[in-house]
Amino acid sequence: MTTDEQVEQWLRDIQFTSPAQCPLVQDLRTLVRQLAPDARERVMYGGLLYELGTAFCGIFPYKGHVSVEFSRGCDLEDAHGQLEGSGKWRRHVKLHSTDDIVTKHLETYLLQAYKVASAGVFVPGIKPQ
Repeated sequence: MTTDEQVEQWLRDIQFTSPAQCPLVQDLRTLVRQLAPDARERVMYGGLLYELGTAFCGIFPYKGHVSVEFSRGCDLEDAHGQLEGSGKWRRHVKLHSTDDIVTKHLETYLLQAYKVASAGVFVPGIKPQ
């Protein structure tokens, strides 16, 4: 099965396993693909992972929300106070509705994550310019 077929199968599965989250997942997928058209999309860890050589974000549906995870969230500026998590690297934003995409400024975080991945700078504590 190719990556595209795996993604399509995952999307069909989400319609059954997380039907309430399906529209939000679709909107997030569209947004990521618009902002990062050269990113590779694949199914991993139960969600959709986006990579530019290395993973920079992922979309993960849960029962009550959808989480957008940032692999190098520690390198993102959190001007809107939406990033959650206190681990060494990762941060996430929890979304409960499609309105949260705008109210939680998700595009800003996605663009930053894409920029970090595009720069290829992954040195702890050093933020790409």
